[in-house]
Amino acid sequence: MTRDVYEYAVIRVVPKVERGELINAGVLLYCQPRGYLCARVELDSARLRALDPNADLDGVRRALSAYELACGERPGPLAEESLGGRFRWLTAPRSTIVQAGPVHAGLTADPDTELARLFDKLVRV
Repeated sequence: MTRDVYEYAVIRVVPKVERGELINAGVLLYCQPRGYLCARVELDSARLRALDPNADLDGVRRALSAYELACGERPGPLAEESLGGRFRWLTAPRSTIVQAGPVHAGLTADPDTELARLFDKLVRV
């Protein structure tokens, strides 16, 4: 079974950037040899409210869904970018409430299965 290099980043919510507290809310995975780019997100509202009782849950959900939308084929600001270009844009450092963490790499024979494994390990409690 052939394994290919993939890169991933955890999508995190940092409700008060100045405090540095965060929760993991998704995973973004890119596998160039397989032409694969996908994000999976899930917001744990109770955990976010524990860090910031006044957090804008709808705004955070919209920002998280933008990661998923940017990976798809729908028209949008990143539609003309290559998958690699999209991944780099999505993982660029930001000082915003929703942001990607550092990029890590691994090997996989199945990017979908790897995304599910990382999501369960890094996002789900």
